[in-house]
Amino acid sequence: MGVRSVCCILLISLIKSFSAHGDFFTSIGHMTDLLFTEKDLVTSLKDYIRAEESKLEQVKQWAKKLDALTATATQDPEGFLGHPVNAFKLMKRLNTEWGEVEDLVLKDMSDGFISNLTIQRQYFPNDEDQTGAAKALLRLQDTYQLDTQTISSGDLPGVTTSSPFKSTLTVEDCFELGKVAYSEADYYHTELWMAQALKQLDEGEETSVDIVTVLDYLSYSVYQQGELERALEQTKRLLSVDPEHQRALGNLKYFDYQLAKQKKDEKEPSAKEESKKEQERTVGKGEYFPEKRKYEQLCRGQGVRMTPRRQSRLFCRYYDNNRHPIYMIGPVKQEDEWDRPRIIRYHDIITEKEMEKVKELAKPRLRRATISNPVTGVLETAQYRISKSAWLAAYEHPVVDRINQRIEDITGLDVKTAEELQVANYGVGGQYEPHFDFGRKDEPDAFKALGTGNRIATWLFYMSDVTAGGATVFPEVGAVVKPMKGTAVFWYNLFSSGEGDYSTRHAACPVLLGNKWVSNKWIHERGQEFRRPCGLKETD
Repeated sequence: MGVRSVCCILLISLIKSFSAHGDFFTSIGHMTDLLFTEKDLVTSLKDYIRAEESKLEQVKQWAKKLDALTATATQDPEGFLGHPVNAFKLMKRLNTEWGEVEDLVLKDMSDGFISNLTIQRQYFPNDEDQTGAAKALLRLQDTYQLDTQTISSGDLPGVTTSSPFKSTLTVEDCFELGKVAYSEADYYHTELWMAQALKQLDEGEETSVDIVTVLDYLSYSVYQQGELERALEQTKRLLSVDPEHQRALGNLKYFDYQLAKQKKDEKEPSAKEESKKEQERTVGKGEYFPEKRKYEQLCRGQGVRMTPRRQSRLFCRYYDNNRHPIYMIGPVKQEDEWDRPRIIRYHDIITEKEMEKVKELAKPRLRRATISNPVTGVLETAQYRISKSAWLAAYEHPVVDRINQRIEDITGLDVKTAEELQVANYGVGGQYEPHFDFGRKDEPDAFKALGTGNRIATWLFYMSDVTAGGATVFPEVGAVVKPMKGTAVFWYNLFSSGEGDYSTRHAACPVLLGNKWVSNKWIHERGQEFRRPCGLKETD
C-alpha cells in the first residue's frame, strides 16, 4: 500500500469522527477539526505541485538536451548523419524516446489530489453552514453595534494589532454577506454590505466582483427601504458604467415616476398619513422589542446598573456550607454577583484537568442544541440557540461523578434527581436568547417525562475564557455575568414556595471573539423536600 493511500485512509478516519454531526457553524469545537482537514488538503496540494514541478523539470531537461543537439545537427545535416551512431540515435529518439516524452507530458499528476479532495468534499460544510456563519456576522454586527468597516478590517473589540489571527474581508466576502441578507429579504444589511463592497472597489481593491452587480443590489435594497432619491442616485451611477443595462434603464424611469409622485403627495398630506407619521415618530423601531433591546444593551456592557447601596451589600467570602466536612479545612471562594435574584459565583471550583476531561468526553457527542417546543413539547433546533451540546452521566467517568458530588456538597441539594451534566460549545456568534430554565404554568408537562418536578436551580460552569462577548445576562434585572474559566455560577429558578422566579430569565450573549465552553447542571425539585423546605408565601 502506497504512502498516498495510507494518508487517504487516515484522513477518512479523521473526518468520519465528525462527519455525522453537521451544523459545523454551531460549534467552534467541531470547526477546529475542519482546520486540520484543510491543513491535510494543503499538504496534498503541495505534493501535487511538487509532482508537477518534477514532471516539468524532466521535460525541460529533455528540451534543453535536444535543443543543443538539433542546433549542432542542423548546421551540417549530412555530416552529422554520416556518423553511424548519430543516425542510430536519431531513429531511436523518434521511434521510442519522443513517445516517452509524450507519455510524460500527458501523465496526469493530479489523480492523487483529486481523489483525496473528492473523498473529503462529502464531509465539507454545506450551504447551510456558510449561510449560518454569514448570519452570525450580521448578528454580531447588530448586537455589538459594529460598523461594516470595523468588521471588514478585522479590528474587532479584543483584537490587538499584533494578533496573528486578525483577518480582513475582501470585496467578494462583503458581497457574499450582502447576498445572504438579500436572500432573507433583509434589505437593511444588504445595503450595508453592498455599500462596503462598493467602498473597497472604489479604493482600488482587485476583485472578480463586477461593480455593476454591486450597484444593482445596492440600488434595489435602498429602494426597498423607501429611499427613492438614493436609489435613483445609485441607479444613475450604474448606468454611467453600463449604459445598456436593461433593468437599470427600467428602474430609472420607475424611480423618477415614484419620486415625482412622492413629492406631489408630500405637498398634500392626508390626515391618515399624518397620523401614521406621528405614530412612527412616537414608537421607534426598537420599541416593539423592549426585551431584545435590553438584552443587546447588556451584552454591550450598557443598560441597568446596580445602585451603590445595593452593591455595598455584595461580598466575597470563604464558604464551607454550614461546616461541611470536606470544606471545613479548605472552604471554597464565593462571590455575590447579584442580589435579586441571588446569583453566586464560585472561584477555582473546577480544575484544568477536569475541564479538559469533560471536553474530551463531550466533543465526540456534540450535537446541535435543541429547545423544547412550548406547544408540542418536541425537541427542535432554533435560530436563537446557536451551540452544540452533549450529556454526560455520572457513571461514565469518575471526573463527572466527582463534579456532581461537588455540586451537591456546595449547594446542599440532592443531585440524584438532577439532569445529567450538559456540556455546550458555542459556534460562530454563538448565543442563546432570553429564556427560562424552569417550566412555567402554561407548560405543565415540561418535565413530566422525568418525573422529578420542576428545575429548582441552575449550576453553570465556565470552562473557557472568552476574549469578547459571551456573557450571561439577566434582562429583567440588568445582571451581567462574564465568563471566567474555572468558575461556576449558581441561582435558584424557583422560590421556596415552588413558584417560578421570573427575574431569572437569562440569555447567553453572542460570542464576539473566542471559544466558549460551558457545562451546567439543572437540579430538580424531587429530593429537596427537607433540604430546601417549602415556603409559606408565594415569593418566599
